[in-house]
Amino acid sequence: MSGRNLAATAYRELIRRILEGELKPGDTLQETRLCADLAMSRTPVREAIARIRSEGLAEQEGRFVRVRRISPEEVEEIFFLRRTLEPGAIRAATGRLTPEQIDTLEGDIRGLVQKGPGEDDLQWHVDQSFHATIAVAAGNAAAAKVIQDLHMRTCIFDHRVVPERFLRGCEEHLAMLSAMRDGRRDAAAELMGAHLDHARDAIFEHLGEVQTSPAERVL
Repeated sequence: MSGRNLAATAYRELIRRILEGELKPGDTLQETRLCADLAMSRTPVREAIARIRSEGLAEQEGRFVRVRRISPEEVEEIFFLRRTLEPGAIRAATGRLTPEQIDTLEGDIRGLVQKGPGEDDLQWHVDQSFHATIAVAAGNAAAAKVIQDLHMRTCIFDHRVVPERFLRGCEEHLAMLSAMRDGRRDAAAELMGAHLDHARDAIFEHLGEVQTSPAERVL
């Protein structure tokens, strides 16, 4: 297995432990201990921890990197901002996104549906490309950066965590692309708003099922 695949494997395992409550808020992501626990060298584990930090699920506290959990309140704030920005972005991008760009996005999504999500990060990359391409095409670089940052903060809630959203999310993406291809700006914006609402609600449902404990441990 390549170094990149090892890092992805370490990342998925740590995310699973965080989301299922095995790693709790306040727990330290101790590199040496995790290397032994995962039977991996330092490099993939270090990369996995860095990625988790970049996604906002862990934070540096002095010499330690500690787990933090995304609360329902934070999810609400993230999706409030996305709901504010992304319908307007897709409305502005309609007519600016070229037919070739739409074809590429559609091909990626249909390929994902055909192959299935698998165990790698393909779904995340396709989803990220969809939202980022639309945000950039809208023509506001600052808004596009905010959208991409907000998307990153909820990217852990993928098909492994909310599997019911995989096919539905793909279908919603295809419906938005169809509206954009036809120049239906308002329809595209409405579909984007509904898509974000559905994603938010699925995350809320998952967070409601996860039982957590305030105890702190060093792992």
